[in-house]
Amino acid sequence: MAPRRKSGLPKPLPDGFILTDTERKKWRLGQIIGHGGFGLIYLASQDVGRPVAADTDFVIKVEYHENGPLFSELKFYQRAAKPENMQTWMRTRNLNFLGIPTYWGSGLAEYNNLRYRFMAMDRLGSDLQKICNRNGGRLKKATVLQLGQELVDVLEYIHENEYVHADIKAANLMLGYREPEKVYLADYGLSYRYCPDGDHKEYRENPKKGHNGTIEYTSLDAHKGVAPSRRGDLQILGFCLLHWLCGSLPWDSVLQNPAQVQEAKARWVSCTNIMQLVAWFSRGIHWIGKALQVLKVLGYCCSAVLHCMLQYKK
Repeated sequence: MAPRRKSGLPKPLPDGFILTDTERKKWRLGQIIGHGGFGLIYLASQDVGRPVAADTDFVIKVEYHENGPLFSELKFYQRAAKPENMQTWMRTRNLNFLGIPTYWGSGLAEYNNLRYRFMAMDRLGSDLQKICNRNGGRLKKATVLQLGQELVDVLEYIHENEYVHADIKAANLMLGYREPEKVYLADYGLSYRYCPDGDHKEYRENPKKGHNGTIEYTSLDAHKGVAPSRRGDLQILGFCLLHWLCGSLPWDSVLQNPAQVQEAKARWVSCTNIMQLVAWFSRGIHWIGKALQVLKVLGYCCSAVLHCMLQYKK
């Protein structure tokens, strides 16, 4: 069980502070380069005898010890994303790349009577959302195709290892620091172990927990308060692909009303007639071409998604 969350960002640790992880490896902190809702991200190095270089290949996430998101992310990496396991899985599928960041170590620290949890990771570059913003929210069809194929691989791997991501979106897709042509699905703070030790969690709707997640992409199950699932991950991916290809979503105008978003998604998902789809969106004749592109791209890069959806029960 994750620790009880402590509100707010942690007080910063000093530049040059030395951390020791659970395997007794030492890490030196550099400058802060970012933050999330509850944690800070520092440049880091294993060369503790000198200041951390600006072009280091490592970062360390730091949160208060009491917080849950980093604890959840850490458990995901320790259970499901060991580098040797990922390499074995890639070999069995003849893959040269799997877009999951590398975990290097973790531990606890104390400073000025405050307790911290930390996790060392590969340094990553910019996020995909910034690229979308520079391009009016859209990406090229070839880029969407490639992203869809690579994300299907990532989801297949984490699903086989009893986890779902539950928060797929452009802001959580990071470019490689040294190789920006590679894209990684990051931020597993909301990841969920749907099948611990082979025992699949029960499908149960709970209206009190409805509409959780990033509202634009929340799965229909999540709108109903169902716990995160493989099917939910795949549906979230489908909504992301639609957004990246078209630059907008049919429910953009009602994002302040989760129930209306849920209704719009349900109508879109259930629609099988392209002309009805375009008429319902009221986007005009130019939307016919875009809608056809969506179907084509989804057909190419989500064939594996559709195959999985036929197999997954929930």
